[in-house]
Amino acid sequence: MSAASTPRRRADSPAARFAREFAESKLALVGLLGFVVIVLAAVFAPLITPQNPYDLGQLDIMDGRLPPGSAGGWGFTYWLGTDDQGRDMLSGIIYGLRTSLGVGAMSTVVALLVGSSVGLLAAYYGGRVESLVMRVVDLQLSFPAILVALILLAVLGRGVDKVVIALIIVQWAYYARTIRGSALVERQKEYIEAARCLALGDRRVLFRHLLPNCLPPLIVVATVQVAHAIALEATLSFLGVGVPVTEPSLGLLIAEGYGYLLSGDYWISVYPGVALLIAIVCINLVGDQLRDVMNPRLRR
Repeated sequence: MSAASTPRRRADSPAARFAREFAESKLALVGLLGFVVIVLAAVFAPLITPQNPYDLGQLDIMDGRLPPGSAGGWGFTYWLGTDDQGRDMLSGIIYGLRTSLGVGAMSTVVALLVGSSVGLLAAYYGGRVESLVMRVVDLQLSFPAILVALILLAVLGRGVDKVVIALIIVQWAYYARTIRGSALVERQKEYIEAARCLALGDRRVLFRHLLPNCLPPLIVVATVQVAHAIALEATLSFLGVGVPVTEPSLGLLIAEGYGYLLSGDYWISVYPGVALLIAIVCINLVGDQLRDVMNPRLRR
């Protein structure tokens, strides 16, 4: 084998081909860069923010409702202004993104595991199992997600863990329906029949052969659902049934500043809303390109 053939083979690898096709969209690259910046800012929030916005010892009520660019009593500049409690809005937004990303990622991962397992079993075994699972899925999807989440939180109460549980219950049905449709197609293919003829066992056929070939649509749906979960958490917190007031949340920041819009203190509510919008748009841009790359028929 010649040395000149090695780079070509690497360039033709699935990972290289995926990266090349994903990079064809400049918007997707911008979205990916923005998402990476948001994640890094959220992870390293205690190191990069000038204050902990939820530590009462670091707040000064005399710095309340200062406009963007004002100098505060703590010796640093409030680049995005402060809220009515003297909380630095930039710090509050970064900490709020930390909560939103954590809730969105955790609920999406658990809902993905639960929904994909249930949908995969339903498609593989069929019969009454499939009918029962899909009737439950259809029943849940017939109600708006925000309504289901509101009812659940009215029963469970407020709290980050309660919001995660509510979002898991809201989301799992999307994954169950998605993987069930893909598994029904894959189940009829020859490699599944060959695995059954070799008596490999249902568990091995399900998770070693059937599941890997159903992953592409699941990845796309998961990307979209992360953005949906972040928006839903912010909505629930805005309505006062999500995370408690002692926890950072973009929804709470927007709600707290909503009453000051008419008085001209727009930054208290607008800037957290813009940050939420940017995060959701970045995730959706990445998700749209993933959908196109993983389904070549959409590119025609």
